[in-house]
Amino acid sequence: MAVKRGEIQPPRRFYSVVTVAQSSSVFTIQLDGRAPKTPGGAELAVPLRGLADMMAAEWSAQQDFIEFSDMPATRLVNTVLDGMPGARADTETSIVQYAGSDLLCYLADGPASLVQRQLSAWTPLLGWARRDLGLDFVQTAGIVHRAQPALTLASVAEIVARADDFALTGLAFAASLFGSAILGLALREGFLDGEGALDASRLEEAFQEERWGIDAEAAARTELLRRDATMLEHWFTALRQG
Repeated sequence: MAVKRGEIQPPRRFYSVVTVAQSSSVFTIQLDGRAPKTPGGAELAVPLRGLADMMAAEWSAQQDFIEFSDMPATRLVNTVLDGMPGARADTETSIVQYAGSDLLCYLADGPASLVQRQLSAWTPLLGWARRDLGLDFVQTAGIVHRAQPALTLASVAEIVARADDFALTGLAFAASLFGSAILGLALREGFLDGEGALDASRLEEAFQEERWGIDAEAAARTELLRRDATMLEHWFTALRQG
């Protein structure tokens, strides 16, 4: 692995075997029998086997060097354990803010074929949110902000307040990734998979790519988004299965 001047070389892989161990009510990954810690020094322990398996797969996939940028589940667990204790209120607020200007509520001004594509993809999602979650969002055209009903935002606040730290962190990451709290909630509830949520969030980008093409850099960025969306799908599946 070549490292350019000024770059920090990632740590070398120092372990051979990755396993998952259960102790009391928590699961940890073991690197040659030793448990790693979070950057903040906490035990890297999760309450569900599914989450531990996700981290173990990431650690196992590392080659000569440990690339933490390629370990989204591990990084999300680190966020929960190190950051959530002091950031829960702000995290809840951020998700409500995404709901207040949700991507799915802003149709393009045109062309008509793009608007129709958005309506076809987003209308069922808004209907699901209304039917299953009691969230009544309103759509508009263009980028001028339109306030969502106060009752809707209050209901979103209630939903995220009931989420445990792992679900809340996943929802915050999803809302940021998709630009949409609705898509994050749909993914959490299993109404969409990761691929479907990402595709719904990228309708305009995909439309432009079909017209003008896509370069290698943009394609690589999309693949990283797709990787994170798939990780979130597995994350929420693990939480639902318990």
